[in-house]
Amino acid sequence: MRASCTPLKAPLRRPERLASSGRFAWVLLLAPLLLLPTSSDACDDPPRFVSMKPQGTLKPSYSPGEQILHECRLGFQPITPGQVLALVCQDNNTWSSLQEGCKRRRCPNLADPTNGQVILVNGSTEFGSEVHYVCNNGYYLLGTNISYCEVSSGTGVNWSDNPPTCEKILCQPPPEIQNGKYTNSHKDVFEYNEVVTYSCDPSNGPDEYSLVGESKLTCIGNGEWSSQPPQCKVVKCVYPAIEYGTIVSGFGPKYYYKATVVLKCNEGFNLHGNSVVVCGENSTWEPELPKCIKVSIPPSTQSPIPSTQPPVPSVSVSTRSTQHPVPSVSVSTRSTQHPIPNVSDSKPTSPTMTSGLSHPGHPPRPTDASPPNGAEGLGAGYIVLVIVAVLIGVGLLLCLYCCFCRQRKKGIYVTGESHRQDILFLSEKR
Repeated sequence: MRASCTPLKAPLRRPERLASSGRFAWVLLLAPLLLLPTSSDACDDPPRFVSMKPQGTLKPSYSPGEQILHECRLGFQPITPGQVLALVCQDNNTWSSLQEGCKRRRCPNLADPTNGQVILVNGSTEFGSEVHYVCNNGYYLLGTNISYCEVSSGTGVNWSDNPPTCEKILCQPPPEIQNGKYTNSHKDVFEYNEVVTYSCDPSNGPDEYSLVGESKLTCIGNGEWSSQPPQCKVVKCVYPAIEYGTIVSGFGPKYYYKATVVLKCNEGFNLHGNSVVVCGENSTWEPELPKCIKVSIPPSTQSPIPSTQPPVPSVSVSTRSTQHPVPSVSVSTRSTQHPIPNVSDSKPTSPTMTSGLSHPGHPPRPTDASPPNGAEGLGAGYIVLVIVAVLIGVGLLLCLYCCFCRQRKKGIYVTGESHRQDILFLSEKR
């Protein structure tokens, strides 16, 4: 068996691997240097102030020991004159403490204008303040009503506008109107709150003029009146007649401007609209005249309610004669033959009266007629009067009948006696 004595060869390294390993070695050497503290400006940007500003232009960076000087802004002044206002970059990389070293300047005090006053909105006259000017009643402001305390020339401050003045309010004469006039028309100028009154002239026609609008105008501003002038014209409304209605109040022969009428409807009608109307400036009733609409009664769906009162029975009252019939005797006078008395018995009929009540002691007669519907509505007094009238009538009839019977009896007695004497006279003659 043979053994091979061929020597082994080591593999060759590539150049890329050698380069990468060299770069890695350099990184390891520089890493400690990166971890070492670096030297830079210690202070950050400086703080800002309301009343102060840095002098000149700020540097990009400040090293410890450097400082920034400050000065007052426009409209401000040092609290302590001559004080150095500086910020210092300290060794501990912070800025030194510095307070606001300036205060606001003041504008000159303002005096109240004549017939007016000044109102301090902020309560002071410092830089940035605001004031308002107002005038007393009866005066108007001439100028600017608001002023501000602001920077003036240099470093000082002053008010933005000159103080205004307060002038008296005056009005020119109000406009003239046709068919009318106003008071104090001779004046050329009217003062504040002065009042003029308009009135209408007499009319040349059958209808008078009505003043439509405000009769009094007041001077409320510089050349300004409280309202437009009125008009004088004929305003006449027609007679407010409505069908099925009538006038309650406001009667008159003519109805002019602002005449007021109250209307109502007749019974059985409802009023649709306003019951009170006024004659307006266009000669029309305002609001428009109402209408009277007949009340419509819907058909009843309920059955009639029966009456709870009993019907009043009809009672007849009759009067019967208690006298016996009287025979009628006729006698012939002085005859040659014996007179034969003619006596005829006749029974007089008893008068009968019928009324609504029966005679005492007699039951009421049944009747087919039902009592009238209105019987339930008769009052008790009316029924009593009817009963009394019936009784009085019956009494009068009885009295008349008795008198008639007495007179008849007397006549029969006289006739019988004369007949008896005639008979005796004939007997004696024979």
